[in-house]
Amino acid sequence: MTAGPPAALSEAQIAAYLGRLGLDRPERADAAALAALQDAHLRAVPFENLSIHLGEPIVLDPDALFEKVVTGRRGGFCYELNGLFAALLEGLGFRVSRLAAQVFGPERAGPPFDHMALRVDLAEVWLADVGFGRFSRYPLRLDERGEQHDPAGVFTVRPYEDQLDVLLDGQPQYRLDLRPYALADFAPTCWWQATWPRSHFRRAPMCSRLTADGGRSTLSGSRLIVTSAAGERSERELAGAELLDAYRTEFGVDLPRLPGPAGARAGGRGAPAPRRPGPPIGGVGSGHLG
Repeated sequence: MTAGPPAALSEAQIAAYLGRLGLDRPERADAAALAALQDAHLRAVPFENLSIHLGEPIVLDPDALFEKVVTGRRGGFCYELNGLFAALLEGLGFRVSRLAAQVFGPERAGPPFDHMALRVDLAEVWLADVGFGRFSRYPLRLDERGEQHDPAGVFTVRPYEDQLDVLLDGQPQYRLDLRPYALADFAPTCWWQATWPRSHFRRAPMCSRLTADGGRSTLSGSRLIVTSAAGERSERELAGAELLDAYRTEFGVDLPRLPGPAGARAGGRGAPAPRRPGPPIGGVGSGHLG
């Protein structure tokens, strides 16, 4: 555990990041500002694994993440999104701890550092998370043991030994280790998630974002899934230029080529698909993106 002083964003970086979110700088670091920042982040910045399928390195460093997410107007997965969001919150005066979590699959919890979430200490203690696909739209109270109602569903936080389990509509999502860690502590598992042939992240390119009406758009491989806030769902298969256009229009991601096997067939350098996909793993809210 190496939770040392966090790397700070500059004032210019903070201003650009807030511009990416469409927000003015909050007047104070309080619960209302935290909720507004998380909601705006989920709407503006997609959860995506495209770097893996484009052959791009994933560097867990605030400056590198800033260049990707803010300057490059891309997204990322949990370590990237929550890693950069933590740096923004700290730059705005919030007290933040980076927490490791084990994501629950169909049969068991995943490995340590499977996911990164954030603890934010204000008058109350909050769980903030912009990197888990379909999850809470607003921060959750970590010390609350009753039901917490959110547009995404009903959340509960339940003690498990010296850790906490977070549940959505009665289903365990992940188990939190309450010790603080540094961003660098997540690098080995980040590398494993990105390179292990049976990793969920290597199955297919994926991009997902909360829509303006509180629904969700998800591009999984070549399938575009749009779900309204009322639960109405549509799906359609895309190909070629349609896929590139969907990344741009649905998620604001302008790609030079298609990621993954489709990109390789089109002459790009996308990563090959795994031959034997395994069970879902990793801090992605794997089954909760549609």
